[in-house]
Order: sequence, then C-alpha cells, then structure tokens
Amino acid sequence: MVDFHQVTLPLSEPPDVASAGIGVHGVARPHDVFRLPDLWQLHLYGYAARLVVGGAEHLIRPGRLSLIPPGAEVHYHYTGRSQHLYAHFRLPGAQERRTVPVMRDTGDHAPAIAAALRTAVTAGPARMSAEVWSVLWRVADLPQAERPHAVIAAATEHIEANLAAPLTVPDIARAAGVSHNHLTRLFRAQTGDTVVGYLRRRRLTRALHLLRESTLAIPAIAAQVGIPDLQAFNKACRREFGSSPRALRYDA
Repeated sequence: MVDFHQVTLPLSEPPDVASAGIGVHGVARPHDVFRLPDLWQLHLYGYAARLVVGGAEHLIRPGRLSLIPPGAEVHYHYTGRSQHLYAHFRLPGAQERRTVPVMRDTGDHAPAIAAALRTAVTAGPARMSAEVWSVLWRVADLPQAERPHAVIAAATEHIEANLAAPLTVPDIARAAGVSHNHLTRLFRAQTGDTVVGYLRRRRLTRALHLLRESTLAIPAIAAQVGIPDLQAFNKACRREFGSSPRALRYDA
C-alpha cells in the first residue's frame, strides 16, 4: 500500500528535470486536480490552502514544501490567488535513498530553497538539474518534524476509523481523552482548522475517492462516509467540489 504521508527519494544521480516554473492557481477555480504519470512534483508554497494526495490531507502554509511521487492524484483546494515555485522531474538513480515527509515545513531554509528554484526556472538543462538536485538534498537533510500532538493524533485516528458513524465533537473528544472545549481549542491551535471542518472534508475526500476508484453505488458511498441522506450528500459534494456525485464519478 502506498503511504501518502512520506516518500522515498533515490538521490544517487541528478534528476532529469522536465520543467520548473512559477505556478499561479486559485484564480479561475478553487479546486484543481493533477496526475503526472511519470514525474515527481516538488512545490514550495507561498500561501495557505489544502492538498489531498491519495486520500491523505495535508495543510499548505507559506514556507512548506511538498514532494509528490509519480502517478499520485493530487487535489488542491485554494482560498484565492495562490502562487508557488515548482519543479517536475524524474529520478533516475536507485541508491542513496532518503525517506522524507510528503509535506514539510522548510523553516529557515525556505529562502535558500526558493533562490535555488528561481535559478532553475531560468537556467539551462544542466544548471536546472543541479539546482533541483541541491534542493532535494537540502530537503532530505532537514531534521524530522515533531510528531503531531498525541491528542490530535488520537482524534484524527478516531475520525478515520469511524467516518461512517454519526460522529460529534464530544464523541471525538471522549475518544481522545479530553473535554469538548479543550479539543476544539487544541485542534485549532495545532492545525488551523475546526474539528467539524476536518471531519466534513475527510468524509468528502473519502467519498470522492470511492466515487472515482470503486464501483459502489452512490447510496452505499454516502452511507460509508457518514452522510446517508442522499439529498444532504448531493449538496455537500456540490458545495465542496462544484459537482453532483454522479458527475464526479463520470468526470474521473
């Protein structure tokens, strides 16, 4: 099973860079879907948004960097005009493997990484490859981030295991061993999100995955993600993705 929280980079040879540039999104539409069959995607962000990779949700914040493996379907949910530096590349090497998070904060390294990527944007093929390779090594050598707060980890694990159930915030708080109010405050402080907002998006992200990757009937999918009322499920899909469940299935 593919783990969309971390990836393994083979760094023994310089990358074959197909393109590098500055991407601007979120102007024409708030939701984009990408899949690059044979290219890695590296993005250095300058905005706040959400990224979903293979059903795993990641919060985008300025200074964070994502590394997405070839063939993974990615969903971006923007909150307005969103600009990032990017590089799309192949990794021909097979050794010097490093395991890194799909999404990580680059901290004080962000300016140097941004400078290298900007150089790659205007450079010839050899220099472009060298700059992107240097970024990959820099990212691979960043210290591992601290593990998520134990309460947040327990809450999100309970949500993932019980998406079909009629969950409430007090239910989730009890599973995490804290009060309703404490979970609400802690969740906002740690993730920048509300518990209800996270639960809603996880249900709809799972629903979208099932609509596109399974043959389950739409009522069965709605029940599996805890929104058994078909009218409510239809409204939720339209609000989140701009289309009905049936349209989402056939647009895949």
